[in-house]
Amino acid sequence: MTSGDEHVPYVVDVRGVYKSFGTLPVLEGVDLQVRRGDVTVILGPSGSGKSTLLRTLNHLEKVDRGTVRIDGELMGYRRRGNKLHELRTRDILRQRSRIGFVFQSFNLFPHLTVLENVVEAPLSAQRRDRAEVEADARELLARVGVGDKIHDFPKQLSGGQQQRVAIARALALRPAVILFDEPTSALDPELVGEVLEVIRDLARAGTTLVIVTHEIGFAREVADTVVFMDGGVIVEQGPPGDILDRPGHERTQAFLSKVL
Repeated sequence: MTSGDEHVPYVVDVRGVYKSFGTLPVLEGVDLQVRRGDVTVILGPSGSGKSTLLRTLNHLEKVDRGTVRIDGELMGYRRRGNKLHELRTRDILRQRSRIGFVFQSFNLFPHLTVLENVVEAPLSAQRRDRAEVEADARELLARVGVGDKIHDFPKQLSGGQQQRVAIARALALRPAVILFDEPTSALDPELVGEVLEVIRDLARAGTTLVIVTHEIGFAREVADTVVFMDGGVIVEQGPPGDILDRPGHERTQAFLSKVL
């Protein structure tokens, strides 16, 4: 699953992260730790900072303060003495190549076939052998149920099929962790189940996952930890039974009363 240090206690280790867009604070001192093989589901109202937090994990958004480590490696920066210096673009891309990211809008390359979409990053970012990468890709596409679509282009696929290709593309990186940002929100209702089933399989296989979603029933089923965010902070976190059935904070209670 990962080539990282198996002795690092947390695959994801976020400490004191702040992020603002202009004068608008979006993250205000977030701490989040995810153990290897765990599934963490992040819930919260729109504008609570969930997607921004996810994007700081692979340095798609730079943090204003605090640190993000993936598999023990400081993301986006190198520490010299007491100062952090941002890495060069190619080094950031190398770091990102160990983090799978599945977006709500699929983000497949429209001019590439399904197979080409999956092999592109392992070849360009990880410099792996083409024959090995293509064999991996075929196996992964079969695993997510689109093995018969390898020569199709994204526009020939349903939304559910496109999202399953996106998941195969993330897996092809052999990542330390896969991040999901509302993976079913752009799908027609009848297609949601097929994508959630693929994510369930990943969870059962022990893949480290961080999932932002509104699917409360799914969170209850797959999560080791449920995190509730509001106003740029983590209000509470814990096992799904505690957070979803016995929330301790009135903000969590108010949110769940509207969505359950």
